[in-house]
Amino acid sequence: MSGGEVAGILVAVFWAILVSFLAVALARLAQTLKATTKLVADVTEQAVPLLADASTTVRSARTQLDRVDAIASDVQEVTSNASALSSTVASTFGGPLVKVAAFGYGVRKALGRTDEAPARAARRTVIVGRTVPAARRRKQKD
Repeated sequence: MSGGEVAGILVAVFWAILVSFLAVALARLAQTLKATTKLVADVTEQAVPLLADASTTVRSARTQLDRVDAIASDVQEVTSNASALSSTVASTFGGPLVKVAAFGYGVRKALGRTDEAPARAARRTVIVGRTVPAARRRKQKD
């Protein structure tokens, strides 16, 4: 056997080993692709009903939001009507009621009638959110 024949045999053996490794790698790749295809099919089977449920939920939420929007606009209208009614009542009855109260006060003063109040009611002095006791006020005045 010559050197060329030995080299040819070695190349053929390495070529066979290389083809074997490539065949094993392709077989594993085919298994991986089959598993991936099965996984995608399973996910699709489960995702389609979930997406349909999510779509139904979003439609329902949109309907509820439309109802809430209608309720909010009705509440706003009622609030503005109540405000208008309040200002109308205040302007209609407020002035005359103040005049009647002032007239009553004037009549009481004119007749000399005073409410029966204690001879000397304890007065309180308010300082920035707190009340000073009467004993301390007397000390401050002295």
